[in-house]
Amino acid sequence: MINQIHPNKIRQILFISVLIALGLVIALEMFFMLGAFLGAVTLYVLMRNAMIHLVVDYKWKTPLAALFLMVVSLILLVMPVAWLTSVVIDKLGPVMDDPQMINRSFEQINAYLLSHLNVNIFSAKNVAIVNEKLVGIAQSTLGGTVSILGNLAIMYFMLYFMLTRINDMELWLRRNMPLKHSNVSIVIKEIKQVIYSNAVGIPIVAVVQGLAGMLGYFIFGSAEFLLMGVLTGICSIIPVVGSLLIWLPLAIYEMSQGRTWPGIGIVIWGLVVIGSVDNIARFMLQKRMSDTHPLITIFGVIIGVNLFGFLGVIFGPLMLSIFILLIKVYIDEFGRAGVERH
Repeated sequence: MINQIHPNKIRQILFISVLIALGLVIALEMFFMLGAFLGAVTLYVLMRNAMIHLVVDYKWKTPLAALFLMVVSLILLVMPVAWLTSVVIDKLGPVMDDPQMINRSFEQINAYLLSHLNVNIFSAKNVAIVNEKLVGIAQSTLGGTVSILGNLAIMYFMLYFMLTRINDMELWLRRNMPLKHSNVSIVIKEIKQVIYSNAVGIPIVAVVQGLAGMLGYFIFGSAEFLLMGVLTGICSIIPVVGSLLIWLPLAIYEMSQGRTWPGIGIVIWGLVVIGSVDNIARFMLQKRMSDTHPLITIFGVIIGVNLFGFLGVIFGPLMLSIFILLIKVYIDEFGRAGVERH
């Protein structure tokens, strides 16, 4: 007898195919909301306990408590980020209009290194490559920032319903996630830890380093101390090199302009103060910061900046960390050992 596919199997395959096709169309059309969704999830995790505390302990009405926390987050988180973004855009705007400004700065740094240390790092070819990369990164960052600001209303719209439907949403997730109960708990716990690390720990370290750098640049008379402080904070997210990417070229540039002692002062400040502040801040926040591999942070920042602009330095590593976590859970759930257990 010829083996035949059971009609139920055919109907199931057709049904799944339609679901996948519709899901892909919906996902592609709603991809622009990914940043808003990640932002809403991040704020939800940070506000969840406070929301429960207000509603259960202080008997606030659920909508009022949600609106209150959203306004607080807008004042404490979104407005400072928007201000920093405006500073970066305002300062980098002329550079985008005249990329040769970067060339001239690197040429002056290279001339100083060549004459004093006989080091030819920034040759004409290397400068052109660096200039092209920096301008491309800056353009994608600023362009993505405009789009993420446009998604702000969508983010808070999602957040409102998340906060006002905490019990229903979490119960639905626990019941419908296609995982064992133990893995569901692991996913929820790990996602919370990753979000706290990326949305609280990393930004706090960045802000502390940025302020420390800004103070040093101001003390030693750097003309663009505010912009350099912001860039120092952003680069502090990059493992290993971190803020060194900003204060060392700035110090050499100051020396190339004949400001030798201020340049030396910035070097000492970077090594002693900014480096110490980084270690102290990370030590104080180590309970909140997950043990994220440096490569995840680096690739996450690259992906995030391309997708979300300025906020990608947070959302990129967060998204990549969650992706790797889900791979681990999948292996445990459906890998060889998981299949044998079932």
